[in-house]
Amino acid sequence: MLQLYPAQALDQLEFNKIRLLLLQKCRTDAARKRVEELRFHTRLEYVSMALEQTLEYKSTLGGSGAFPNDFTRNVERELKMLSITNAILKGEELLAFRNLALCIRDILTWFKNHDQMFPQLRALAEKIVYEKEIALIISAVIDDSGQVKDNASQALMQIRVDLDRTRQQLRKTFEGILRKLNKQGYLADISESFLSGRRTVAVFAEHKRIVKGILHGESDTSKTVFIEPEETIELNNEVSSLERAEHREIQRILAQTTSKLSVYQPQLDAYYHLTGLYDFIRAKALLAQDLNADMPRLSQHPVTDLVKAVHPLLLLHNKQAGKPVIPLNVTLDRQNRILMISGPNAGGKTVSMKTVGLLQLMLQAGLLVPVDPQSEMGIFKQMMIHIGDTQSIENELSTYSAHLRDMKYFLDFANGKTLFFIDELGSGSDPNLGGAFAEAIVEELASKKALGIITTHYLNLKVMAGKVAGIFNGAMAFDEQKLEPLYQLNIGKPGSSYTFAIAQRSELSPKVIDRARQLTERGHFKLDKMLYQTEQQSVRLGDKEKQLDRLIRKNEELQEQYEDLIDKERLKQHYETLKLQNKIKKEELDYLRDTERKFKQIIHDWKKSENKQEVIQSAEKILFRKKQIEQNESAARKADKKFKITGRAPQEGDLLRNTTNHQVGRLVEIKGKKGVVKIGQMPFTVTLEEWITVEEKKIQKTKK
Repeated sequence: MLQLYPAQALDQLEFNKIRLLLLQKCRTDAARKRVEELRFHTRLEYVSMALEQTLEYKSTLGGSGAFPNDFTRNVERELKMLSITNAILKGEELLAFRNLALCIRDILTWFKNHDQMFPQLRALAEKIVYEKEIALIISAVIDDSGQVKDNASQALMQIRVDLDRTRQQLRKTFEGILRKLNKQGYLADISESFLSGRRTVAVFAEHKRIVKGILHGESDTSKTVFIEPEETIELNNEVSSLERAEHREIQRILAQTTSKLSVYQPQLDAYYHLTGLYDFIRAKALLAQDLNADMPRLSQHPVTDLVKAVHPLLLLHNKQAGKPVIPLNVTLDRQNRILMISGPNAGGKTVSMKTVGLLQLMLQAGLLVPVDPQSEMGIFKQMMIHIGDTQSIENELSTYSAHLRDMKYFLDFANGKTLFFIDELGSGSDPNLGGAFAEAIVEELASKKALGIITTHYLNLKVMAGKVAGIFNGAMAFDEQKLEPLYQLNIGKPGSSYTFAIAQRSELSPKVIDRARQLTERGHFKLDKMLYQTEQQSVRLGDKEKQLDRLIRKNEELQEQYEDLIDKERLKQHYETLKLQNKIKKEELDYLRDTERKFKQIIHDWKKSENKQEVIQSAEKILFRKKQIEQNESAARKADKKFKITGRAPQEGDLLRNTTNHQVGRLVEIKGKKGVVKIGQMPFTVTLEEWITVEEKKIQKTKK
């Protein structure tokens, strides 16, 4: 398990807020219990399996083939009762077990329909077998509302028939009594009521001796009495007797059904825990969907290579506010172990550091993280946090003493599989002495091969990147003109604290600012000024780079549009060519059929006609038509070699090709649906529907 220091590390990195979001996605108590007991694993195979399960479930969300895990009831108490001899489950409790079994059936069927897909989700149900007897046992006696069916037993059916008949007889008798008493004027305003489970009539108190029956009570004012009529006493007794018999038979059926079901208690227990596990994975997938989270590449080694990473809670907050989140790119590995982040206050240093820590916790808890899938994240054995004021009133520790206490723990236990975060290293003490201690602490952490992020304003820590191997700088970008942070981490150079720039923009007295400059060590001020100038130049270059990226993206979009237009034009030309070819083939087929019919007629006429010369002339006409078609086909082949069809609407100056004889000419004039086509030196007035637009093919010259 991942070792965390200090005890409040999860609160400092705000992981408990992520846990709360995950709890809200759960539908079952079993899933909520898993969230509350969530652990941070250090075994790569477990982390990989948990992430792949979530990724597979995420792919089923929003589609038509949703994962059929719909059972959400807590049946832990009922499962315990199944293992108790002579226990009796209620109808709705038995119905819950039937729904649980059917849910497992649907899940196994879903996997069968998605063969070779979702291997990690499928592996969880690998040893689960659907016992159809569970649903059959329950469905035989319990209906869909959880009530015992009439045909659950022969005795129950007879009891309910007798009970229904007796109740109908009681109702008719009672209604007859009501009509009679109402006619006599004995009934009070409410007319009837139920007392002690018996149906009674409401009679004015002065008439209570007239109405014969059993007095069950009276109203608060004593003006109305409630009497069970004499005529219905026996019927009421019979109804009560039948109801008790019905209850006894129902209890016997429920006890018998519970006993039959008890042999399947292990299977039902496995079913329940499996549905709870799938609901837990579903909750993780829903959270990943909200966070646009994905699965990075995993490494056995302690490494963090984040691409386009964002803080999950900041992402949700800005999404509601309609604001963008600036992504973070940062790498911690064997060569670059300790990142020193500097920059102005409220510029995002701590948020950047918390982003890396929170994403690492989420990953080792089996949660997908909001990063680019090309990111790479490894497994750490320890995580050490020092963020904010750790002053302890109980232990009478000052802020700096508490700071040194944490640093002692870091130095005692940090190693090559430790990820640490230190906010404002060396703060709370004399700047010169604090800076010296901070530098010594960083050197020691670097020698222990630990990986981590440190935020600081100390210049001596910023220059360590060039002296100590494994330490590198990062700066939070700042817009000096607008006096506002850009929340963008730039790796490779230190950042200015913008002390004097912020003081000037805050309209502090120029005299005070100049005096502060004089009191500041010349080298210190010169270095901070150099950092300031370098960072502002970087901001300007970054703006130009963004502008260039926009132009490149626009160019790529235009290129895609141009290619789409070319593809559409090629498709159109191909379609027109096929259309023309089909038309020619249809004409040839029609001609052959007509010729066949005419030849049959010629043979018939030859046999019957005395004037054979006329028959010969008819045959010559048909053969001449065939020769004409052959000539047209030859002309078409020649035209195909020299010209290609464009398919666009004819315009003056275009080359046109006749669809019948395939002659090619140039269109010199358009007259409505007709036009003048010049073939050679001869103009012809033609119908434009019989001509198509073409252009000359380019002849490629072969190189010797």
